[in-house]
Amino acid sequence: MAWRLTYYNAKVAKIVADWPPGIRADFLHIAQMMLDHGPDIGMPHTRAMGAGLFEVRAKGREGIGRAFYCTVAGRRIVILHAIIKKTEKTPAAALETARARLKELTR
Repeated sequence: MAWRLTYYNAKVAKIVADWPPGIRADFLHIAQMMLDHGPDIGMPHTRAMGAGLFEVRAKGREGIGRAFYCTVAGRRIVILHAIIKKTEKTPAAALETARARLKELTR
């Protein structure tokens, strides 16, 4: 059975769709690799954040995007939250949002 990629909700899908073209292209390339080879393809493309949370590390000329995801039954990859990084460190609020959504899906 193949992997499928879905979004937590339409708002998260729109955030990714609205990313600058270079960042979005890198995200789509990484997402395709995840679908072909499984969700944990490792650095520099993905990274485990602990407790079942992972991040896609997309880059483009315009900056850096992060899409936080988890895997659920049925070989589904769910994009929980997405941001464009403005600072070196990932904002705590973004991680809190992703972790809350992860808890909701894995209850």
